Amino acid sequence: MSDVVKYIAVGRRKESVARVHLIPGSGDITVNKRPYDAYFLRETDRIIGKQPLVLTNTTTKYDVRANLSGGGLTGQAGALRHGISRALISAEPDLKDMLRKYGYLTRDPRMKERKKYGQKGARKRFQWTKR
Repeated sequence: MSDVVKYIAVGRRKESVARVHLIPGSGDITVNKRPYDAYFLRETDRIIGKQPLVLTNTTTKYDVRANLSGGGLTGQAGALRHGISRALISAEPDLKDMLRKYGYLTRDPRMKERKKYGQKGARKRFQWTKR
């Protein structure tokens, strides 16, 4: 195996999970073995995913390899942001205060509520009839 230092972290948001590998390099980002811009088609999702690198001026310092699963594309972008932030802290611990200040280390705990038995959905009930 190579002697390249690799920082690994897991980011989560809603139902999405991002396993992030941060490798010293030129700033190449690959998501699920596809280029970053080919995976995230919406500009807002691209911006969200890169936020920690842009904030800490490390866009050309590290290569990012990420495996994303679960949820939708926006949730996955948030999970990627969370994972990159955690990996950056393991690489450079002095960045923690800055990332914490902007909320990139806070996990979004919102999940889909489960459907309950005897009901139409998680909250919706069947209509009550008197007769």
